[in-house]
Amino acid sequence: MNRLNQSIINVKGVGEETALQLNEMGIHTIGELIEYFPYRYEDYRIRDLHTIKHNEKITVEGKVHSEPSLTFYGRNKSRLMVRVFINNLLITVVFFNQPYLKKQIGVGDIITITGKWDSHRQTITGSLLKKGIVTGRQELEPVYSVRGKMTTKLMQRIIRSALNEYGNEILEFLPVSILKKYKLLPRKDAVQYIHQPESAEYLKQARRRLVYEEFLLFQLKMQSLRKFERERSGGFSQKFSMRKIEQFIATLPFPLTNAQQRVVTEILHDMSSPYRMNRLLQGDVGSGKTVVAAIALYAAICAGYQGALMVPTEILAEQHATSLINIFEQHDISIALLTSSVKGKKRKDILERLQKGEIDLLIGTHALIQDEVNFHKLGLVITDEQHRFGVEQRRILREKGENPDVLFMTATPIPRTLAITVFGDMDVSVIDEMPAGRKKIETYWVKEQMFERVLQFIYKEVKKGRQAYVICPLIEESEKLDVQNAIDVHAMLVHYFPENIKIGLMHGRLHSSEKEEVMRKFSENEYHILVSTTVVEVGVNVPNATVMVVIDAERFGLAQLHQLRGRVGRGSEQSYCILIADPKSEIGIERMKIMTETNDGFELSQKDLELRGPGDFFGKKQSGLPEFKLADMVHDYKILEVARNDAIKLISSKIFWESDDFSLLRSYLEETGVLNGEKLD
Repeated sequence: MNRLNQSIINVKGVGEETALQLNEMGIHTIGELIEYFPYRYEDYRIRDLHTIKHNEKITVEGKVHSEPSLTFYGRNKSRLMVRVFINNLLITVVFFNQPYLKKQIGVGDIITITGKWDSHRQTITGSLLKKGIVTGRQELEPVYSVRGKMTTKLMQRIIRSALNEYGNEILEFLPVSILKKYKLLPRKDAVQYIHQPESAEYLKQARRRLVYEEFLLFQLKMQSLRKFERERSGGFSQKFSMRKIEQFIATLPFPLTNAQQRVVTEILHDMSSPYRMNRLLQGDVGSGKTVVAAIALYAAICAGYQGALMVPTEILAEQHATSLINIFEQHDISIALLTSSVKGKKRKDILERLQKGEIDLLIGTHALIQDEVNFHKLGLVITDEQHRFGVEQRRILREKGENPDVLFMTATPIPRTLAITVFGDMDVSVIDEMPAGRKKIETYWVKEQMFERVLQFIYKEVKKGRQAYVICPLIEESEKLDVQNAIDVHAMLVHYFPENIKIGLMHGRLHSSEKEEVMRKFSENEYHILVSTTVVEVGVNVPNATVMVVIDAERFGLAQLHQLRGRVGRGSEQSYCILIADPKSEIGIERMKIMTETNDGFELSQKDLELRGPGDFFGKKQSGLPEFKLADMVHDYKILEVARNDAIKLISSKIFWESDDFSLLRSYLEETGVLNGEKLD
């Protein structure tokens, strides 16, 4: 047995109470302790003042020039000031509430100080590290995420003790060929240096090795899962006539773009192969994903199967049902809509007809995955805005048939770094071209004091026969957040505009039938302006709407703002997006600038990822998003790409499965259950 699997109680200096504290932090074994990596480092390297920026934290060494001056003020508060020569500069060092230092520091002493550098006042505010030249102190001191009574100092001591006693047990499982190819440190050294870096270069190389390892192991899991899923899925080849599909495409009211044609070819190829399709379809707002979905559904129905389309909201389900009924109008296809609002006899009738195979296509919300829903012969499952569904929900829908083909769709452009991490086990198709004739939506960022001018602009557009959205972050007043809310804004607009301008109000607390009524009135131009929360972000199609106003826009992520902007610009008229925001932070200002500079959803999503980080990209933490100990998907994307390409090559090569060079790596993957065909969490 590897000694790293032993309980942490075996580490010198870890008693029962400390072991319990570590257990609460998710650390139970010596191996888990050794792999509990620092999240940052205190930098105690001696620096040159001439190279240091204002307000930067620094460590410097200098000679005391004058006697320290001690002043007491307030209750038990003190300030000790001393003049010190550092790098040929005479500067002032200030020590707050450390009066005892007066007796320790004398003229001519060499002292080492750490603190914040004020370049304007030529002052360092901080603490004394050592009198005399520093020796023995770690220049880069690890800082750990701790809780409860655990401290970083105690954590450093425990990990040092564990490394001293058990460090030689750390096994290398990367093959020599990969270590040589990328000049990677051995695993034992990398772990040692990540906790106790001898220099910044050692730390860099240790992190490089461990980040590559994390990404490679994750991608090997994803690629092996993909291989097993594909080979063991027991999929089936859907037999449909390409001539019939082409005839169906010819009946569409507009020609397919080149991107749509390419994506359709990829999907139909998957459906006709003996393996089960597992594909992600990405396309910006308005790029024409629904038409692609319709072609795939038509192919499945022609092959004698049923199709299912699951979406996150009732509004979106109704929207899709209307669109697909129009698209399939000339064809003999039976379509039904199933949501929680469909009850009683109507629901019973749909479920019976579905089980008998009398319904070709079922569109709905989470209602589709309830136990009572049974298909006769399900061949294709499509989920729209798929990141809003959990892994388990998608699995239940898939299991409604015998290994049906699966297509996930999203209008949230996902940056490549996220797509290859979260969806690494899928094939990815991208519609990266907008339909012809689409006018670019003009986007403006204005401050709050210009709100009345914005209202005048809305009035001008409404008088031309157009419509407008006004989006607010909250439904009603909140004491916690000083933001405009939909109910107050609606009341204000009703008061501001003449009586003949009709204003609707929509938010998440309305009953689905009320939402439906509000959207019907807006769609039919009975409401000229719609005040709403972000419930309109997905699945509202009103081609006559030309103005999108977002209040307190700094409170939204770039991806969400882009989704909202995509609600206008759906007709032939010029459309506008006006962001009302007074951002207080640099990131907030940057977001507003980016929105006005580009309409490209993929570019925006990459910026959003960089500004917000992967954990917040999907709004709530997405169940498929892996937690890495050291690796950062945004900043380490080059290593991620390399690791993914290596994993794809390895999984499909004979050498990986047969060579002794890879035996330890194979053993590791077998222990995780992936090479036995088991699923990832």
